[in-house]
Amino acid sequence: MTLEIEPADAAVVFGDRLDAVRAFTRNLADRGEELGLIGPLELPRLWSRHIVNSGLVAPLLRPGRVGDVGSGAGLPGLVLALARPDVDFVLIEPMERRVAWLRDQVSALGLRNVEVVRARAEESKLEGTLDQVTARAVSALRTLIPVTAPLLRDGGELVLMKGANAPKEIEAAAKQIRRFGLSDVEVLLLGEGVVAEPTRVVRARRG
Repeated sequence: MTLEIEPADAAVVFGDRLDAVRAFTRNLADRGEELGLIGPLELPRLWSRHIVNSGLVAPLLRPGRVGDVGSGAGLPGLVLALARPDVDFVLIEPMERRVAWLRDQVSALGLRNVEVVRARAEESKLEGTLDQVTARAVSALRTLIPVTAPLLRDGGELVLMKGANAPKEIEAAAKQIRRFGLSDVEVLLLGEGVVAEPTRVVRARRG
């Protein structure tokens, strides 16, 4: 399998941060499968399905402290940290091998706006401290909300990357949405008319 040719829309999404994102993409392509970070079939769609897909979330972030729950290979956390050097990121990941990768990339890419925390989100001691929290397709919304919402300060925001079933997931998570005091829950379609594969995000405010 060979790495997907960089799509033209990458320049639109990343602008002057593209060179830094290219460096991370090369590193992930070189070592991702060996380290179990990406599957063997992902190289031919690494840019479009993972890198650009993650980068589309960048404009939704505000200067402040943003948590990425279950960072894994650094999707979307490292991509967003590269795209938004004005935002501070906390990458929350429980698996030692993935944490080692994330820390290695933070160092290799010279990122000064990233902290890596080895923990499950509910054991991270970050409760009530984050301005925004993101996560990428780690579980159903009704399971994800109890893990991510407690990390937000009052008035903080969830920015969760989801698939085409996002509206149904919101309906199924009605109880959790009420329990954790979420409001202004909406589905955003990002990159429509710009990229081949738009990204869906569920956005909600706490309090």
